[in-house]
Amino acid sequence: MILNVSGRTDIVAFYSDWFMNRYKEGYIDVRNPFYPENVSRIFFDKVDLIVFCTKNPLPIIKKLPKINKKIIFHITLTPYKKDLEPNVPNKKEVIEGIKEITRIIGIDNVYVRYDPIIVNDYYTIDYHIKAFSKLTSLLDGYVKNIIISFVDNYKNVEKHFKELKIKTLQEEDYKKIGINFSSIASKHNMTVQTCFEEKNLVEYGFKKEDCISKS
Repeated sequence: MILNVSGRTDIVAFYSDWFMNRYKEGYIDVRNPFYPENVSRIFFDKVDLIVFCTKNPLPIIKKLPKINKKIIFHITLTPYKKDLEPNVPNKKEVIEGIKEITRIIGIDNVYVRYDPIIVNDYYTIDYHIKAFSKLTSLLDGYVKNIIISFVDNYKNVEKHFKELKIKTLQEEDYKKIGINFSSIASKHNMTVQTCFEEKNLVEYGFKKEDCISKS
């Protein structure tokens, strides 16, 4: 069994102590959000792999040696400032945290997610290219896989699209991102892939995969 932590909230960032308490007890109860009366009990001895998805891995790092399971991390690391990410820790601290995680569980089990890519008058494509270059440089030797995605204009975020003046990307924009990101990642011995995107960028050297692939 593969246990995905977290799909509904960032358990690593906010509830790592709770998670470790449940791990120590040997099971975890999961309530169905659509049918609250339905509760599933998952026993950790049946779990083969834990996938931690988080924007802030720092609270759980020192606890990792206590987890006797195969672990994969998906860590979202984006170049946005407090206007978009007011509650995310200092990015330098997160980067140091990623390095420590790699030392503990190995480089093949750590994925960095540069997503979603938001483009407006401040966060331009050139801004992202520069930020991506710096990010990959700092993580050279600690990360092999980078996953990107583009922000989607769902109905529940239309208001934010207008407030942030988010631009709709054109073909030449995707090309510029694709060519530059692929070239930069290659310099640092990293692969770059899209996350279940309609625009997969494979013609520019990207891998096409699901956000969390079977492999």
